[in-house]
This record gives sequence, C-alpha cells and structure tokens, in this order.
Amino acid sequence: MTARLRLAIVVPFLDEERFLGELLCSLEAQSRRPDQLLLVDDGSTDASGALAEAFSLQHPWATVARRPPRPPRRDRLAGGAALQAFTWGVDQLEPDWDVVAKVDGDLRLTPATLGTLETAFLRDAALGVAGAFISAPDGAGRPLRQRLPRDHVEGETKFYRRECWQEIEPLPAILGWDTIDLVRARLRGWRTQSFEIPGGDPLHLRPMGAHDGRLRGYRRWGRCAWSFGEHPLHVLAVAAQRVGDEPRLLGALNYLAGWAGAAAGRAPRAEAEVCEYVRRDQLRRLRRRLARGAGVRGAA
Repeated sequence: MTARLRLAIVVPFLDEERFLGELLCSLEAQSRRPDQLLLVDDGSTDASGALAEAFSLQHPWATVARRPPRPPRRDRLAGGAALQAFTWGVDQLEPDWDVVAKVDGDLRLTPATLGTLETAFLRDAALGVAGAFISAPDGAGRPLRQRLPRDHVEGETKFYRRECWQEIEPLPAILGWDTIDLVRARLRGWRTQSFEIPGGDPLHLRPMGAHDGRLRGYRRWGRCAWSFGEHPLHVLAVAAQRVGDEPRLLGALNYLAGWAGAAAGRAPRAEAEVCEYVRRDQLRRLRRRLARGAGVRGAA
C-alpha cells in the first residue's frame, strides 16, 4: 500500500469573493485532495462566506468555521490577523492530522501541489516546513516567480509537519512571522524548503500590496525585515536589488523606510536567538555572493 499522510488545509479568508472561488476549484482539481479542509471566515462582509458554505455542502472533506468578531484595525496584516485565524483554525481541526497547511485565499494551485508536498514529507523525515515556489502576475499579467532562496517558504503556502509545528508554536502575531517560523524550525534541527511543482507554480492572484497600495506593501516588507532581525547590510543589499522593480526606485526606498521606521520605533521583533541566526546566515550569504562576484571578475 502506498504511504499516506493525513493532510489538513486551513484557509483563512476575509472578503475574498474575487479570488476564493478559484482557490476552491484548484483544491477540487488536486490529484491528491486534502483529508480535511477548514475554511476560516475571518469576518467577511462580501459573498466569500457564501462561496465557502456552498463548497462545503458539496465536499464532505470541507467545513467552514467563523471567527469571533474582532475590533477593526488600520492595518490587518500588521497585527498578524491571518496568522491568528490560521492558528485558531488549527485548534478546530480533527486532531489526527500529520501535516497542516496554511493556504491563502487568493491562490490558484496547480493540480500536483498537494501530492508533490506530501511526497516531499514522506521522503524526508527531517523536513519540518515546506511549500511551493509561487508566481504572481507581472505588469503585463504574465506569471513571474517570486524571488526567494530554496530554503525559504512563502507565507501563501505553509505546510508544517505536526512534530515541527508543536515545537515552534505559538508564533508571534507580528509582521515577519512567516520567516520567524522557519528560523525556529532550523534552530530545532528541522529542514525547510520550497519545491518545484510539476505543471507549474501556484499563482498568487493578488500582487503584493494590491489591496492597500503597492508602496505600503514595500514598507510592510521593510517592517518584516526588522521583525526577524535582518542585518543592516542585507537590508541595503535587498534595496539595491529591488531598485529596478516596479515602481522603480520608489519600491526600494519604501522598503528602506519601513525598516528604518520600525527600528526607530523599536517595533516588536523575534527573540534574540532568531535575530542572531538570521544575521549570521545573511552575512554568510553576502560573503558568498561577493566571492562569486570576485571570481567572475578575476576570470574576465
């Protein structure tokens, strides 16, 4: 008999009427469907709750849960609302899961996504957190893969082995939680990795900052960098790398402004061991890039 894990998916959503239907269709089309799908309505005022209810009535492996009302916030993401909705959802699941995943409501998964990640967990007992490489539409609407190291896992698809999850939670409900979780896992001996999905990357249908402004999205990204302890030299390197991204120069400047504002205001951040790990790792990567650059110039 083929080995199989009990796979639970939690989808927190808030006013995702435009995209949620596409995610649900892509979950239905998976070559390996989830054993549990919990759709967590985090206070929607549009038709996304009705979409989730209709889907759950047609699929016995899907259920809907509604979060208790919360006071409104100026920036929902800054308060870690999606993480809070996810962790609340994990507590509502049937307890026999082996892997639990947070999947965003504005994704379109390719059919082999869940099967590929289940296979990765089965093959590697040390794999604690996994996800898919993600693409998003560029300015012309063409899919463009989001840049990230292979050992990073984007927040849109986060798959946690039960034992790893139990060692790293509770996660702080702050910007940057989706890097803090990876570092905590590595510090405890787990591997983290993003995987190529046969048939193409899952597509993030909403580009960064689309719901409340692209420049605000860059500033939020800078605040994330402060939260998990990014080294100042790495902050500058990332800003330089992003100078040519749209909106040209402004994105990089807003990223720097977000980091500097968080630093000046002493915004909440991860525990010291996480920040120290991040800084050491980033300096190592920077030295490696410089060495490669020097080697190329020497060969020329």
